[in-house]
Amino acid sequence: MSVAPLLAVSIGCPAGIGPEVAVSAAYALRRSTRCLLVGDSSVIRTAARLRRVPQRALSVVTNSRSVASLEPGTIGMWAPSTVLDPPVEPGLPHSWAGAAQLLWINEATELVVRGVCRALVTGPVSKAVIADSGIPGARRFRGHTEHLAERLGVEEVVMAFTTERFSTALVSTHVPLRRVSRAITPEAVECSCYWLTRLLRNLGNKRPNIAVAGLNPHAGEAGLLGDEEHRIIKPGIERAKERLAKERRRGKLRGPIGADTAYRKAQQGEIDGVVAMYHDQATIACKLVGFGEAVNVTLGLPIIRTSVDHGTAYDLAGSGRASDAGMRAALKLAASLARGKR
Repeated sequence: MSVAPLLAVSIGCPAGIGPEVAVSAAYALRRSTRCLLVGDSSVIRTAARLRRVPQRALSVVTNSRSVASLEPGTIGMWAPSTVLDPPVEPGLPHSWAGAAQLLWINEATELVVRGVCRALVTGPVSKAVIADSGIPGARRFRGHTEHLAERLGVEEVVMAFTTERFSTALVSTHVPLRRVSRAITPEAVECSCYWLTRLLRNLGNKRPNIAVAGLNPHAGEAGLLGDEEHRIIKPGIERAKERLAKERRRGKLRGPIGADTAYRKAQQGEIDGVVAMYHDQATIACKLVGFGEAVNVTLGLPIIRTSVDHGTAYDLAGSGRASDAGMRAALKLAASLARGKR
């Protein structure tokens, strides 16, 4: 029987629900998934007590040799040197919490890059708290997708979400709405179409059917409501078709069509994926269909990275009521992709 791939899990903001859903999900899946939680061990142990996870199921590891010796069913805790001197207060993050979140993301990423772990799974963070932490590089932080692309030196990276019903990829990510039209280029459209096709194929769909949403209402209404569809999006789709054809990757791309129509057809099972032009165009539809169980996947990285589809939920932190379904889904998908079966 093959050993389950080891996953590096950054636990997210210590004042949010990240630590508790991470330890809860890791314990629930301990027989099929091996997890190394990256974060402060005292924070993880406190979260374990909250979720009634036995302390004996946790083990601190400090190097790759001790990682390799983890007993089956044991959850590892990789505790890098952090600045968590003040006590953690649920729902009340401070600047040190922002510094810790970024440090844990970087540490977990390095574990995967060095081959200690096979995939990266990230817990929910606060972009604002990280940006205000004052540590080097934090001010530029706009999200995991952008940060990982910069850290790993990747130019072509795509944010995507996958649910039981459909998958969706974004052309632009964390940018203000007033800048979205400038962020949409034929190259960006091509990139999202290409990588969404690859994701769906890796998930077992050998000939995915993908709709590309328009930017404007009714996909521009033949230019009456905007010309980005004809001028930018359609050329991007054609570029993607040519790129996929050269690599002999089968798939069907159609559009641009109205975003409301695209997601309705996806929800009904008529199409397998949607390429969205901006953040909320994708996430509103995705979370209406599968909130809490959708998985965020970063495409184009040299490593596997999945994440929950929800935030820090400071209002629930410390209550023990936060669902770990999203983290379970993220762990399962990361393990599946790491095994190479999908």
